[in-house]
Amino acid sequence: MPTLLDRLTPVALLVASNIFMTFAWYGHLKFKSAPLIGVIVISWGIAFFEYCLAVPANRLGSALYSAPQLKGMQEVITLLVFAVFSTSYLGQALKWNHWAGFALIAVAAWLIFLE
Repeated sequence: MPTLLDRLTPVALLVASNIFMTFAWYGHLKFKSAPLIGVIVISWGIAFFEYCLAVPANRLGSALYSAPQLKGMQEVITLLVFAVFSTSYLGQALKWNHWAGFALIAVAAWLIFLE
């Protein structure tokens, strides 16, 4: 019988990995004058840490969740991390239509968990 820790460890690792990946993909938007090649190299370096967390998250998570469930979970986590990042780091508030679109994705992820 899986424990709460068994169920939450993959989620926590996915949250941490998504924080790194969000910075790798979008953090450079605050530095638009930085040379693109430098941004790419720095993003690769940040993405390395994302992979160091995402791979174990999916490996451990596969003992309890199906691959589609892990992907659905990851999408919702990505959106939540991005919402915080967009407003707090980039200063770009999300509008009602962004939230509505995110909600539809969350509903899709919920459907994946129905058995």
